[in-house]
Amino acid sequence: MVKILITGGAGFIASYLSEKLAENPENYIVIVDNFVTGVKSKIPKSTHNNIKFIKADCNDFRDIAGVFYSFHFDYVFHYAALVGVQRTLENPVKVLQDITGIKNILTLCKNSGVKRVFYSSSSEVYGEPVEFPQNEDTTPLNSRLPYAIVKNVGEAYLKSFKQEYGLDYTIFRFFNTYGPKQSKDFVISKFIFKALKNKPITVYGNGLQTRTFCFVEDNITATVNAFYKNMYINDVVNIGGEDEITILELANIILKLTQSQSKIIHQAALEEGDMTRRRPDTKKMKKLLNRPMIPLEEGMKRVLNQLDWIV
Repeated sequence: MVKILITGGAGFIASYLSEKLAENPENYIVIVDNFVTGVKSKIPKSTHNNIKFIKADCNDFRDIAGVFYSFHFDYVFHYAALVGVQRTLENPVKVLQDITGIKNILTLCKNSGVKRVFYSSSSEVYGEPVEFPQNEDTTPLNSRLPYAIVKNVGEAYLKSFKQEYGLDYTIFRFFNTYGPKQSKDFVISKFIFKALKNKPITVYGNGLQTRTFCFVEDNITATVNAFYKNMYINDVVNIGGEDEITILELANIILKLTQSQSKIIHQAALEEGDMTRRRPDTKKMKKLLNRPMIPLEEGMKRVLNQLDWIV
């Protein structure tokens, strides 16, 4: 039996990850979450009875240490974090507390024989872009926001623990993953929710800032393959879409798919946190995925077929 800890497992991406890994009856999945941003209803059920949930806070050493010493994990996916642009901008001190959680997790991993740690970093570490596509090895990390700094510090901790203690890692830098079960704090789910209600869709600034979007199935397939195939050990992998579009284009696609009467309204640009462009170099991800990525409109149609998570 392979014992796997997934922190933040009541969150959007981590709950899908838990469900996928639990499909293998040889895996035993322990999910921890403190429900600050996670939701209990997202925790998956398992046909193999191999998922256990424990309410715990990674930022509290005694709380999370008890979980480690009870199960003796083989692998850890550290996905717990305070997320959401508005939430992280409004709570910078709370964001910085997640550094304690990273240190706690890595200390417990190296002391309990964990073989490899998988870490959810973010495209935010790149800050305002200086290179396209944004490459894991050559694009400088010039982030300034607390959320991005925490992710950058987390990456530094992983590399340092490898150098000093031999703890293996893989860092995933996530670029705008979307799908069913995502909260309304994120752009696609927020726009779809507004469109279905025929409410105004708010775009910051002129809406010409660009993003790529990754359907959650692509994210999970790539990251799980990194686990099973032992790929990109002690390496960093961008996990994101490949088609760069403006936020204004995104809003119009959603209006078309939902046949909404919503109007697009423009608000003043955010003072910080809304980068002008973002597009990952996805060469490594494509090797993990080993199939074409799910196109944006196809992914959004799948979201619209599971409206109970949005409405």
